Amino acid sequence: MYRYTAFAALCLMAGNAYAGELKPLQGGSIDLGAFHGVVYYTEGVRGYQVVTTIAESAAGSPVRCEATLDEGQSLTISAPGGLNEPSKALEISRAGGRLFVTRIDTAPKLVRAGQ
Repeated sequence: MYRYTAFAALCLMAGNAYAGELKPLQGGSIDLGAFHGVVYYTEGVRGYQVVTTIAESAAGSPVRCEATLDEGQSLTISAPGGLNEPSKALEISRAGGRLFVTRIDTAPKLVRAGQ
């Protein structure tokens, strides 16, 4: 029970991370439709240690994803949409010594013949 309370408190303390830059140890909140959570990073010897924790609703069990990003690298976190709805996705990228979180458009693209 304690871990869920701590996770909820962390979500409330974090700022909005959509289309923005994060600073080291500055948590940002993320919203992937039914999934909500936080992302933060620390600077390590091998690169930026990015930690993302998400859960489905306040009662859902949290899931943590960790990745080390070097300059020019990125990772994508996504959650499926409902029936006939696009997925919700975020890209976390490192560029110019900074870390950015950006919403990705996952709507299907219409491709016309001959293009």
